Amino acid sequence: GIFTTGTWEEKSDEISFADFKFSVTHHYLVQEPNDKDGKEELGEDALPLPMQDLLCMNNDFPPRAHCLVRWYVYGLREFVVIAPAANNDAVVSESKCNLLLSSISIALGNTGCQVPLFVQIHQKWRRMYVGECQGPGVRTDFEMVHLRKVPSQYTHLSGLLDIFKTKIGCPLTPLPPVSMAIRLTYVLQDWQQYFWPQQPPDIDALVGGEVGGLEFGKLPFGACEDPISELHLATTWPHLAEGIIVDNDVYSDLDPLQAPQWSVRVRKADNPQCLLGDFLTEFFKLCRRKESTDEILGRPAFEEEGKEVADISHALSKLTEPAPVPIPKLSVTNMVHSAKKKIRKHRGVDESPLNNDVLNTILLFLFPDAADKLADGFENRASTSAGNNPPPENEDYNLFSQFKSAPSDSLTYKLALCLCMINFYHGGVKGVAHLWQEFVLEMRYRWENNYLIPGLANGSPDLRCCLLHQKLQMLNCCIERKKARDEGKRGSVSDRSPGGASGDGAKGGDHFGDNPDKEKEFGKSWESWSDSEEEYFECLSDTEDLKGNGQENGKKGAKEGSKESVNLKPEGRLHPHGKLMLLHPGEPLYVPITQEPAPMTEDLLEEQSEVLAKLGTSAEGAHLRARMQSACLLSDMESFKAANPGCCLEDFVRWYSPRDYIEEEVVDEKGNKVIKGELSARMKIPSNMWVEAWETAKPVPARRQKRLFDDTREAEKVLHYLAVQKPADLARHLLPCIIHAAVLKVKDEEALEDISSVKKIIKQIISHSSKVLRFPSPEDKKLEEIIAQIMSVEAIIARARSLKAKFGVEKCENEEEKEDLQRFVNSLLEQPEVSVVGAGRGPAGSIIHKLFVNAQRVPAVPPLEEELRRSGSQEERRPGVQSEFPPPTGREVILRASLPRPAPYSKALPQRMYSVLTREDFRLAGAFSADTTFF
Repeated sequence: GIFTTGTWEEKSDEISFADFKFSVTHHYLVQEPNDKDGKEELGEDALPLPMQDLLCMNNDFPPRAHCLVRWYVYGLREFVVIAPAANNDAVVSESKCNLLLSSISIALGNTGCQVPLFVQIHQKWRRMYVGECQGPGVRTDFEMVHLRKVPSQYTHLSGLLDIFKTKIGCPLTPLPPVSMAIRLTYVLQDWQQYFWPQQPPDIDALVGGEVGGLEFGKLPFGACEDPISELHLATTWPHLAEGIIVDNDVYSDLDPLQAPQWSVRVRKADNPQCLLGDFLTEFFKLCRRKESTDEILGRPAFEEEGKEVADISHALSKLTEPAPVPIPKLSVTNMVHSAKKKIRKHRGVDESPLNNDVLNTILLFLFPDAADKLADGFENRASTSAGNNPPPENEDYNLFSQFKSAPSDSLTYKLALCLCMINFYHGGVKGVAHLWQEFVLEMRYRWENNYLIPGLANGSPDLRCCLLHQKLQMLNCCIERKKARDEGKRGSVSDRSPGGASGDGAKGGDHFGDNPDKEKEFGKSWESWSDSEEEYFECLSDTEDLKGNGQENGKKGAKEGSKESVNLKPEGRLHPHGKLMLLHPGEPLYVPITQEPAPMTEDLLEEQSEVLAKLGTSAEGAHLRARMQSACLLSDMESFKAANPGCCLEDFVRWYSPRDYIEEEVVDEKGNKVIKGELSARMKIPSNMWVEAWETAKPVPARRQKRLFDDTREAEKVLHYLAVQKPADLARHLLPCIIHAAVLKVKDEEALEDISSVKKIIKQIISHSSKVLRFPSPEDKKLEEIIAQIMSVEAIIARARSLKAKFGVEKCENEEEKEDLQRFVNSLLEQPEVSVVGAGRGPAGSIIHKLFVNAQRVPAVPPLEEELRRSGSQEERRPGVQSEFPPPTGREVILRASLPRPAPYSKALPQRMYSVLTREDFRLAGAFSADTTFF
């Protein structure tokens, strides 16, 4: 029909008339239909379109259309409405109504306009319109009657026929036949025979292991109430001739089971309560809280008897302060345990927002390696807990990079889900604060005891993830460095042989050169890092190592370089670099043991960028900026010089940046082809940063260099950052993870239902979320839009499951019928009204019939039935139908005829009357045409 394929647009203006301000709205259909059925019967192309379409029966009851289109004429594709501009104004006076109508008639006649004009009269809630349409020699009057109480003689077809014939007043005898279209609408509201299948999760069973519909690491899904409130069945008789059917106050042939056309629409529950939507909404509310963790839990975190103890994030400074008590009593671990005792002593175990069972269950879910804490293998398991399997290469897993959240198998992702569940079911914001406090204490415990954090990928922080995930990865890097240093200290005492692995003397160097694999395996474990006593080692103390280092640079000759190399001891060698030889001494080129670059989180990178930008564009600032940026390069140069005595800058470039060393074949004096190499053009620029750094670098092995990455300081910074996070800050950090999890959940649930419209919405959600969550502080309004989209998808899927349960799609044994029912259910979700194939005799029609039969078994008397009993004894007229179907909620009748008006010799013109009867009102809308030439 045109009302589903076309697009309605409107333009508005204001005029003043008869002491009123009127709003003039022009409604028009952008896409014209190709429907010409019914016009040939008139034989008159000069008639306006509305008059030509009065007899068209192709779409008498459109599913979506303006009320004037449904009441007056299907072909009303363009019309103008004049209505009072103010909501409280109304044209109630009959004289003003007539004045408006006469003015409209004169305007249409003077302009020759064939567009229908309507005037809204009486109060706006009544939606009453009168109007007129003029053509060459013809006029159509649009009239309406609206009543709250229905006269008994108008509740059936025979009474409406009498009204129609009386109104047209045709002088011909016998009257031309009247064609009819009838629609009865039945409403099903009682679903008592179908319990809604979604059950709320059993939270109490969570600790026992049987979690029902809710598990740690999984968001709940589904509606807690039936999302389908009503089913509307429209039974239609589209083409009836007068006399074929009987419908009066005594008897009726209108049996819905015998109707040739059935169509169904469903009324959806307004904002049904859905579990996933509730979880998201409540978690988003956390973002607007202002309280800190201490304020929420109702006490300062570390206070006892009025004496403040330093915050746990400053525990390291406490260790270095002079104290009369032994150092072990001031260790970080003891401070953590004493702090927890003070918390519990002040608050009491029973007052904790989370009981111990729930808390332990969550912590074991987040830290599965802690299950073996009391076993002997805990340390071994903890040492490998950070190593994850290779991430799965699929679109769903990689959503975290689009949403800037965290991988779905990571600790951050699991923490977000646990906090979301705690916020909804276990104490709200207090439970969130309690769990976060325990989480921070667990992080410090792992840092203190060298236990790697599980559920985090190895390596530097992943800048594609949220900042909180990066912070946890940074802490893991610190733990890994600290653990390697501590193990190296133990290894240096127990495993190191004198003069062998220490790197002192030529023997150690030869040993590493002969066994590169052993050197790589052994040297990396401890030699790259200073001992704990040398943790803050900043400069060389060995005067012998300083001998000759200042004169060493890339411009020295081969002879002088070889002489100086005699006084140097190779240190920090990893393995030979293939077959490369040093240019001047002619010895093998060794790959040095170097420091790994310092890992950085995005906030540290931003902070570093700001510092570099503040240095300005002056020569001094540019030089300082270059030195800051070349710290890692300088460290690698010093390591290279220590491993390769007598080397030059060209040797370093050949290993570090081979593209900057250009080799070509040349012919020497004897005519032989030899390979000659030189530095690239950018390396020869005066005051080159590489040249300056090379001249500054001293032969210092990595283990004796100042650390590029101070893991102790960075770990304390991370722990302090975690400790000061408010629940609102935490929710902001983890909201992308929750949205990520919600999208994965709806994708999984949609895959079970296969709804095409939902697939499109999910793609829109992913696209929208990728744009919004990319920024560090997205607007609340945009976040609310994303959550609303996810909630709408959940509601659609819940409606699909509700309809599948009601129509028994899964119970159908015939595969063909099952597919038809599935398509029917999907159409109900996507279309305003769906035709039932086979009407009451088809598979879907039979199910609908059973639904109404089962509902009728419940003793209930609808209001309309009582009204019809009082007005026309509806039950007596339909004894057979009453037992299976309730009285119709709505009755629509369209009567048509083509006959001359107002005189017998006038042109035959179309006449149409529409009637609708509901529980609340009765409305008649007529379009009556008259010949203005031969009258």
